[in-house]
Amino acid sequence: MKIVCLLLPLICLAFASDKPAYRLFQKNQKETAYKEMLKELAKADVVLFGELHNNPICHWLELQVAKDLYTLKNGAISLGAEMFEADDQIILDEYLSGQINSQQLQSEAKVWNNFATDYKPLVDLAREKKLPFVATNIPRRYASMVARNDWAALDRIAPEAKDWMAPLPIALDTTLPGYANMMNAMGGSAHGNNTSNMIKAQAIKDATMAHFIVKHRRDGALFLHFNGTYHSDNFEGIAWYLKKYSPSLKIATLSSVQQERLDKPDAEHVQKADFILLIPADMTPTY
Repeated sequence: MKIVCLLLPLICLAFASDKPAYRLFQKNQKETAYKEMLKELAKADVVLFGELHNNPICHWLELQVAKDLYTLKNGAISLGAEMFEADDQIILDEYLSGQINSQQLQSEAKVWNNFATDYKPLVDLAREKKLPFVATNIPRRYASMVARNDWAALDRIAPEAKDWMAPLPIALDTTLPGYANMMNAMGGSAHGNNTSNMIKAQAIKDATMAHFIVKHRRDGALFLHFNGTYHSDNFEGIAWYLKKYSPSLKIATLSSVQQERLDKPDAEHVQKADFILLIPADMTPTY
C-alpha cells in the first residue's frame, strides 16, 4: 500500500507535464522562441514557410506568422502560395478586391480540397489588409505534360500559356540532394525517362514558384511564401531557383517536421532550414 502511495504522485506528475503542440529550433539544433524567430524572418527579403499540407499546427502558425510579420513590417509584406496556380491569378485578384465572393472563388479557381479551413484564412488576411497574394505555381496540366512527355511537351502549347510558368528552358541540376533522393525513391535509372520526367516536373514547379516570387516582390517589402516543405528543404527547390534568378536576395526558410520526441530535431533534420518547426507525430491531421 505504501509503495502505491509513493508511486502515485510520480504517475500524476508524468501525466501533468506540459504537452507542447510545437517547438522551434534553429538549424544548429538550438531551441528558439517564436518572437526571436519572427525578428529574424523580418530581416529577410523572402521567407519560405515549408508546411505539411494536412497539419493543423502548420496552418495555424502560418496565419500567426503572416499577421505578426505584417505588424513588424508596418504592412510592407506580400503573400504567395504553391496552392494557387498562376492562371488563377485574375480570379484571386477579383476576390481580394471584393469583386467576387468566396463561393465564386472556390468554384472558379482550382483551390485545394482543404482551402476553406487551411488557406482561406491567409487569403482573407490579404483581402482585409489589402495585401498582394500571388498565385505562384505552374498550372498543374503543364507540369503533368512534362511528367509524361519531357520538356518537349511545352513546345506545343500556346505562346501566351508560357506566361504562367518560369522562362524556358529551365535550368536543372539533378545532383542536388532533393532531386537525387527523389530519383532514388522512384527507382532511379531503372525506370529511365519516367523518373527523369518526374524530376523535371518537380523542377518546373520549383522554378515557376521562384520566378513569380521574384517577379512580384516589391522593394523594401517582405515576400512570405507558403509551400510544401519538400519544395524548400535543405535550401534547395524554390530557394535554389531564387538564388539563380536573383542572387542578392536574403532568403529565410522554415521546415515543418513531425517526430515522436520534441526535445531536439532528429539527425536527418539538422541544417534542413533556418528554423525547424517540430510537431508531435500524433498530431491530428486535417485530412
